Amino acid sequence: MTLVQAALHPPFRFRDFDPFDLARARWASGRTISVCLPARNEADTVGRIVRAIRHDLVEACGLVDEVVVMDDGSTDGTADEAAAAGARVESVAAALPELGPGSGKGNVMWRSLSVTRGDLICWVDADLRGFASDLVAGMIGPLLLVEEVDLVKGFFRRPADGLPHGGGRVTELVARPLISKLFPGLAGIVQPLAGFTAGRRSVLEAVPFVEGWGVEFALLVDVAERVGLERVAQVDLGSIEHDRGTLRKLAPQAMAVLTVALRRAGVDVSTDPECQLLRFDEGHLPDVEQVSAAERPPMNTVEAYRARFAEVLPA
Repeated sequence: MTLVQAALHPPFRFRDFDPFDLARARWASGRTISVCLPARNEADTVGRIVRAIRHDLVEACGLVDEVVVMDDGSTDGTADEAAAAGARVESVAAALPELGPGSGKGNVMWRSLSVTRGDLICWVDADLRGFASDLVAGMIGPLLLVEEVDLVKGFFRRPADGLPHGGGRVTELVARPLISKLFPGLAGIVQPLAGFTAGRRSVLEAVPFVEGWGVEFALLVDVAERVGLERVAQVDLGSIEHDRGTLRKLAPQAMAVLTVALRRAGVDVSTDPECQLLRFDEGHLPDVEQVSAAERPPMNTVEAYRARFAEVLPA
């Protein structure tokens, strides 16, 4: 089978977008923009990221309306650091509490839709080092300037890994083979699991969100299926220093991505909120870990959300 890539836009480069030019386009269009950082125990890095966005994109040029940090039960002072840097801090547990607790990054991203206000939303990982605000401008640029773009995925190089493409281990060993085999139309997406993601609220609120580590994979597949691959764009973000997870930590992520891919492809028809990963400890004894595979419904079907955005949602 030939991998289909023709429908994809040629990748943008983040330096192609000037924040002041984007700000003028944003004010002319009347669109509002939210930048959201899902965070759990990221006190060492979250403050610097928030300060850069606030100074460069909120205060200096007026491109971004709000910087929101979604604090997912941090115990290291993440919330205090983010607030001191100028972010609005929202507790994940306090967002839509009537819908019950959830877990994982996808749960945080889903709930962030209910507490942010922007027409355009950009999610940024809170553990980045050497962060520059131009990266956010680069993610927002295609959405502001190209009406035919609904979702933007960033990709970058990891200098510490020495890999030219920058893909992480779960991407290269799990996500990319799954895409090539089951979703060949998406084979041109350089880093399907990258945390840099931006999109139009009208599209993001209309698709389900996987709660755990499979959220980026599922979001890419679901949005492409809903609006068409031609409305997905990529941005080359250059080099970014990113924390490198241990294999012990990456195995559940790989399991989550595998489960999402098999379900989206119709191979796994189960709807269990958890799946089991069996591995062995140092004594070669079996060790079973529960991996989240739960999904949240499209946010525009949630009554509390619909009440808040009643003026823009269809009846």
